Amino acid sequence: MTASPILSPAGPARAVADLQSRRDHALALLLTHRGDPLAEIERVLADDPHCVPCHCLRAAAIVRADAVTARPRLAASLAAIEAACPDTNDPARRHADAARAWLEGDPALAAERYGAIVIDRPHDVLALATAHALDFRLGRQRMLRDRLAQALPAWNAAMPGYASVLAMYAFGLEENGQYRRAEKLARRALSIDPRHPGAIHALAHVMEMEGRAREGLAFLDKTKEAWIEDTGFSVHLAWHHALFQIEADDSASALATYDAQIASQRDAQMPALADGSALLWRLKLRNIPVGERWRELADRWERQSLAGVRPFFVIHAVIAFAAAGRTAAAARAFAALPRIDTSDASAPLLEKVLAAPFCEALLAFAGGDYAACVEWLRPVHALAHRCGGSLAQCDIIHLTFTEAALRAHKPRLAGVLVGKRAAQKPTSRLNVRLQTRLRTIGPAAA
Repeated sequence: MTASPILSPAGPARAVADLQSRRDHALALLLTHRGDPLAEIERVLADDPHCVPCHCLRAAAIVRADAVTARPRLAASLAAIEAACPDTNDPARRHADAARAWLEGDPALAAERYGAIVIDRPHDVLALATAHALDFRLGRQRMLRDRLAQALPAWNAAMPGYASVLAMYAFGLEENGQYRRAEKLARRALSIDPRHPGAIHALAHVMEMEGRAREGLAFLDKTKEAWIEDTGFSVHLAWHHALFQIEADDSASALATYDAQIASQRDAQMPALADGSALLWRLKLRNIPVGERWRELADRWERQSLAGVRPFFVIHAVIAFAAAGRTAAAARAFAALPRIDTSDASAPLLEKVLAAPFCEALLAFAGGDYAACVEWLRPVHALAHRCGGSLAQCDIIHLTFTEAALRAHKPRLAGVLVGKRAAQKPTSRLNVRLQTRLRTIGPAAA
């Protein structure tokens, strides 16, 4: 969002300039995932409750973070914008209409409306970043890339926010398998802002998807000061760091990373808890003992209200409950999931379609019924990349399917799955280990 289109300054010029500077700072925090942009926005609104651009910022920040507990604040901002901007074509009013769609439970319409703003105003980086976040949650991989590709020609390096636009585009390219171009743009963003957490995140994903574990570890160690504290990626990049450690056959270091940077978070939000579940589950798949960590993580999940949250988080709560042996807690979380026909791959929210069979499969695996796990995942595993997270996050489903096929002694299926993984990451130590195990379960695997 540029400063001029929805700005209606009033009062002394110095006060107006100060307000705009603080607003620009909040927007920069939002785009770069640094600090607490919503808290900064709240401070500006406390000083000027009628600041329409700040209400647009607050609305976008809440939608972008999928902050369901902040719905009352969002409703208040929408009312303020609508009162100040009765013209439905006003840029601020269009922001309000987009955010209202999310408030009313229609994230797809919210993405469409924010995206329409970007088509008309490609410099509106706030609308662009919010649409990008919605595209991610809706599993719209192509739009993660194409929306940025459409806007990028209107941008240049002299514009504030350009590094963030490049970082978003790099992530979209990576999620569509265009790793070389993704890396080029992520590094270009880092040449502009060497400490940009979003660009670091995009490049870490490239290295994960290409099996470049040693290089990934070196890169995250080198940039650690930029992301380890007070960023929106502090926990998630620690998770990436631990994945590289697991891939490098250093499970002890992965557990140390978990203890120091993931489990240590006070008042951890669901994304951090999901990273914890996903990391410990990967260690479980490799029979690595984790001590009391599952119990402690399950305790933290039980303190969360899962009512109305994204199925992606319910799945990760079920992972922790199942691994900790808390069948009652798993059943409570599982019961809230919608039951939808899994043959309908065109469903608008595929995450909801996949959640139930994924949870059934995870429960079966945790209970040692590997054949049942295979049967739950067989009809939906090809859609695992639509589980509500990134390709790296959704790989937990393929890993579980592969491990279940090996443990259930299904050599033909295991052969196909291991072969696919090896083709995607031929230098991966994990995949080499899986190929070795494959040869022990039967000649049909060949």
